[in-house]
This record gives sequence, structure tokens and C-alpha cells, in this order.
Amino acid sequence: MELLDGRPENTEGRLEREIRTYDMLDSLGIAYKRTDHDRTDTMEACNEVDKILDVVICKNLFLCNRQKTAFYLLMMPGDKKFKTKELSSQIGSARLSFAEPEDMLRYLDIEPGSVSIMGLMNDKDNAVQLLIDEDVLKDEYLGCHPCVNTSSLKMRTEDVIKKFLPAVEHDYKTVHLVGED
Repeated sequence: MELLDGRPENTEGRLEREIRTYDMLDSLGIAYKRTDHDRTDTMEACNEVDKILDVVICKNLFLCNRQKTAFYLLMMPGDKKFKTKELSSQIGSARLSFAEPEDMLRYLDIEPGSVSIMGLMNDKDNAVQLLIDEDVLKDEYLGCHPCVNTSSLKMRTEDVIKKFLPAVEHDYKTVHLVGED
């Protein structure tokens, strides 16, 4: 793995959703570093990528209420434990669970293992509410996937909040997760 500036020169063999991510970031003037790697299906694999990017890749969870009428994308530090009850009380949803892979594809055009804030560019109807743990907002940089889990990006948190989110017409709610037993 090596750290590269911007989009790949050769896009052959890359998925359209990944290329759309680079197109969006480039159109917004958001600078980013990129590394390509094997699939990252676990936080342990992400930790190896973190070392190359010199950033903590966020844990991104795609959640829904029991009725499947409300969907949430939660960004939190990878080293925090997720406690459903802790989040439920902050957003006023009695029961949360992980959303189905079909819902990920429908709303974010992302498959399991590739969930990322970048997927919000595909949520034209604003069906997904973004929730960001306050600790993610404290870091100068954040790491995420470009809608595929064979590449990872590093960009300024401020650029994501002040340029990307307004461009994709999404807002966010800050949450406080302790993540301890």
C-alpha cells in the first residue's frame, strides 16, 4: 500500500460508484489522499490502512428503526464500542438495528463493508439521517471509503462538513457515544 494524491490515473476495473466519488470530490475542490488495498471487511484490516493514511478510519454503521421508516448513517471512532441503547435515547428512536444490505444499495448505492459518508451523494431523497460522534469532529482529518472497500481516502474533516455535506444536501446531528461497558 502506498499513499497517493487524488483519483487513480487508470480507472479500468473500478466500479462506477467509486469513480463518481472522485468526480464529486474533485468538482468540490476537496483535496484527498488515497490508498488502494485488499478488501477491508474488519476493523483490524482498517487499522492497517489507518497506518498508511495516518488517520483513524471511522466506523460507519447503517442503522434503521424497527419499522424501517427511518434510516441512519452513524460515524464513530473505530475503537469505540457501539451501544444501541446509548444512541437510541439521543435520537428518539426506541429500537435500532442494522439495516439490510438491500437498503444500503437502495439508499446509498453501497454494499456491506463499504459503508461511508460518501454514499450520501447517492441519497437524493434525504432518506438517511447522518449521525456523527463528537470525537470524529475533533480530528483534523477523517478516513473513509470511496463507496468501495478496496480503497480508502483521507481528507480534512472541515471539507467534508462544510463542502461535501452541503453539496449533497445533507445535514448531521452530533451524538455523544461513550462506548464503554
